[in-house]
Amino acid sequence: MIQLENISTVYFLGIGGIGMSALARYFKLHGCAVSGYDKTKTPLTATLEEEGIVIHYSPNSELIPNNADLVVYTPAVSATNPEWETIQSMGVSTMKRAQVLGLISNSGLCLAIAGTHGKTTTSAILAHIFKCHFGEVSAFVGGILSNYQTNFLYGKINDYFVVEADEFDRSFLHLEPTFAVINSVDADHLDIYGAADALVSSFKDFSQQIKPGGALIKNAAILTDFQVEGVTEYTFGVEIPAHFRAENVGIKNGRYYYDFYHPKGNCARVSLGLPGRHNIENALAASAIAILCGIPDTEIAKAIASFKGVKRRFEVTRNAAGIIYVDDYAHHPTEISRVLESAKEMYAGKELTVIFQPHLFSRTRDFEDDFAKALSGFDRVLLLDIYPARELPIEGVSSERLGSKIANSNTAVLAKEDVVDYLKENEFEVLFTLGAGDIDTLVAPIKELMTA
Repeated sequence: MIQLENISTVYFLGIGGIGMSALARYFKLHGCAVSGYDKTKTPLTATLEEEGIVIHYSPNSELIPNNADLVVYTPAVSATNPEWETIQSMGVSTMKRAQVLGLISNSGLCLAIAGTHGKTTTSAILAHIFKCHFGEVSAFVGGILSNYQTNFLYGKINDYFVVEADEFDRSFLHLEPTFAVINSVDADHLDIYGAADALVSSFKDFSQQIKPGGALIKNAAILTDFQVEGVTEYTFGVEIPAHFRAENVGIKNGRYYYDFYHPKGNCARVSLGLPGRHNIENALAASAIAILCGIPDTEIAKAIASFKGVKRRFEVTRNAAGIIYVDDYAHHPTEISRVLESAKEMYAGKELTVIFQPHLFSRTRDFEDDFAKALSGFDRVLLLDIYPARELPIEGVSSERLGSKIANSNTAVLAKEDVVDYLKENEFEVLFTLGAGDIDTLVAPIKELMTA
């Protein structure tokens, strides 16, 4: 078994991923020599390079350190990648990203956020609460925290580790949390699980990983029983019976205000600057863990009021002419519906245009009707080609087929390289880019277009 204290040289195969990059930053700040490969240079990899991490973008086995103590890899890297073949022949220790995250976080008090939706925002809020109260915290977040412009926070003193517990590939079963959240258990990753029941079973297995004496905090809307012997179960919800709940919810000047009730008392008029009632749920889940860790509710409220959000989670840009552009990572029908619900609440009466890039052929196939229903609520729908990620095309699955099911005649399929020209030639009031693929490469040119 690899011991953290014995690691001095680490190599990352697929270093540019949001989870991989956070681990790379962790080892770099621990004084390790860190380098890696990724197929694409991005703003994130450029930042890693500025931090002293050496990265190359074409497979080159000669650049793998001969003295590497550990190679961290992601399943997104092909088994035929020549570097992977070399690594296997070297006899060096290799671990998946999820295994390494477990190795690190299980050395202290692991605070794990699970659920098919809301993991990143909840983790980010919790990390911000701890940062504000303790001055530092170790946090591995699946997005860039706007308050800190990073996906990783480094804590030297306290033993808390805030982590996302990812259900993909059953990664979260490598974690042994003291406190864990389950936000939602909607069907997803059916290419891995095959059926929704199997995914729910994996969440039950995850709850069994919670350490005795710990706690599980679940969304009160989840009916599944996750009760574990020796683990206390709490619930959270918005204006419904729950141990941690928000009451008297209102909106003023684009911010939510609510009264926070919890088993130890209550705190009036918490202010949250994120759109969508689902984000109140995320704030409640984070607040619940903070309360259980002994942070006063007044300190929690102060932190939530100063929380600026996460990049690509309803990230709003508004130009001088009043045109609004929102970028979001939404790639599941439920997430798209939440974006739409938030948009209609925040921008009532305005025309809503969405550019959506489906992610994975299997996900598009499995939830085609749900995607069509969710997207039909926008006034204008532009579909990009399906982003394949780790998959090969599936016959009969396409953006054209998805578009044919959307109950909106103002729907079209558009090539990614034609988007900016389309926007130059057409007016819009509120524009959304949604997706988990490479649609994020459109963000900078769209923002530039808006300010031109």
